[in-house]
Amino acid sequence: MATQALTTTVRRRGRALAGTGGRTAALFLVPFFAVFAIAMIAPVIYSLVLSFHSQQKSGLGFGEAKTVFVGLENYVQVFQSETFVEGIARLGLYCLIYIPCMVGGAVVFALLLDATVAKARKLFQLLVFLPHAVPGVIAALIWAYLYTPGISPLIQALQGGGIQINFLDAHLVLPSIVNIGVWEWTGYNVIILFTALQAVPREILEAARVDGAGEIRAAISIKFPLILPALSVIMLFTIIGTLQLFTEPSIISKATASVTSTWVPNLWAYDAAFIRHNLNQAAAASIIIAGLAAVLSLAVTRLSSRMNKS
Repeated sequence: MATQALTTTVRRRGRALAGTGGRTAALFLVPFFAVFAIAMIAPVIYSLVLSFHSQQKSGLGFGEAKTVFVGLENYVQVFQSETFVEGIARLGLYCLIYIPCMVGGAVVFALLLDATVAKARKLFQLLVFLPHAVPGVIAALIWAYLYTPGISPLIQALQGGGIQINFLDAHLVLPSIVNIGVWEWTGYNVIILFTALQAVPREILEAARVDGAGEIRAAISIKFPLILPALSVIMLFTIIGTLQLFTEPSIISKATASVTSTWVPNLWAYDAAFIRHNLNQAAAASIIIAGLAAVLSLAVTRLSSRMNKS
């Protein structure tokens, strides 16, 4: 009886402590969820509401503007816009060039830094990471200067070697903007992958070397499969970030007419909101971009799960 009473008392105290812990955790989480709701959820809901309405004026357009529910009309108009569709296609081409170059470069650099023959790792990590420490606007301004004919020391050096090139030409401006993104983000992802490589059991690598595997064989057969989870996370955030492309083309557009105010979807939405003053269409475009990001993120997550399981 005494044992049962003691057990009951312990259980009651455990439940009381669990309840207290739950209330304490909820108390600390309230500020986060409040900020999250105000900064993230509320704007999304407001954008959804805006996207289903339109501002219309009576008479010849001189009357008072009224907010009218128009359903999916704004979405139809966005998809009917040739510039928006071209921006989506251009962004897709940007992704096809940028993601393999940046992610592939990050993997190669990380594997080279982790190789046993690599020297001065800390120095090279710092040098690779430094471009990411430069704010995106500043990086775009630097490269806009290097791309502009007449003032660019890079172009002058190439011309001195007999190479005539215009990085801001309509055919080269997309790879030029890709280069800015690769320069900015490769080092950041190198650090993530290098950290994942440090978690690879050294015993496995030593056993592979005893069996005669060289650095390249170990990198392909052992290291690369073991860092696939980290690579999956990088791919997920890279795709989401790529769909938000705005800063680089916005800055480059000041140096060339090849990049217009609707060059990519985010620029199109900005132009609709602040140049054409059509917040409703801008909201619809933003929801479309967010939906595309959600679909691609889900696809990457499922593909990564299958690859990690196999």
